[in-house]
Amino acid sequence: MTEPLRFTKGHGTENDFVILDDPDGELALDAAAVAALADRRAGIGGDGVIRAVRTRHAGIDAPADAPEWFMDYRNGDGSLAEMCGNGVRVFAAHLQRAGHVQEDSFPIWTRAGVRTIEVLSRPAAGDPAVWRVRVGMGRSRSERSGRTVEIAGHRLDVLDVDMGNPHAVAFLPAGLALEDLDLTRRPALDPEPADGANIELVAERGDHHVAMRVHERGVGETRSCGTGVAAVAVASALRARDTDARPWIVDVPGGRLEVSWGADGEVLLTGAAELVADGTLLPRP
Repeated sequence: MTEPLRFTKGHGTENDFVILDDPDGELALDAAAVAALADRRAGIGGDGVIRAVRTRHAGIDAPADAPEWFMDYRNGDGSLAEMCGNGVRVFAAHLQRAGHVQEDSFPIWTRAGVRTIEVLSRPAAGDPAVWRVRVGMGRSRSERSGRTVEIAGHRLDVLDVDMGNPHAVAFLPAGLALEDLDLTRRPALDPEPADGANIELVAERGDHHVAMRVHERGVGETRSCGTGVAAVAVASALRARDTDARPWIVDVPGGRLEVSWGADGEVLLTGAAELVADGTLLPRP
């Protein structure tokens, strides 16, 4: 970056993002610039970078009737990502606070298509900048591909769940504690998906209640993953042969999220979004 760059820092259940406001598509972001922004020692730091840009100025292929705002989401290593469920909530909070959107219900465009936003609550005057947001995440697709994941000396069966991006969900056996897993390195999938996958490891906590940890593509272990939470709820409901309409609660290291389903089978993700700081990145010499 050769010019000062304004940014906002936000998180959803401690899955954190650098947010760049670029309504007219004037920023040139490449993988190296994104990775530098997300660097926790030499940059601002974050699991990913979100550029808020009007779809018509985003330089992407999108239908003529696509929503006005595009969430240009990049992983912390600079790679493109189709979707980010925590990022969508933070993106929605930014759009409202920046005055780009006044409504509490609105659609946005992502690389996975349209996602619908419902802002359930906004910050009150004098309160921290915390929103509560429900996101229509689209319909899930799942299959048993015969894939397995190896963790802590165990080879576990995986359910592949597509939430606009790929997930490999595995449930831990009794006696293997979620908190004790070493996720400093990515667990091995067999066979490896062609485009990689986010890996979710799940422990039961009670009725309609599970906990998970996640190793994300292009990032490593994160404190939360919104699409991963949705994928885990889908896998949990299928595993339990759940047919009632109650939501599932999913605990992550960074907090708690709720997953329910719309009348048409769309997965609905509900949780907090917090904007914590605004700043200016100085140009590098």
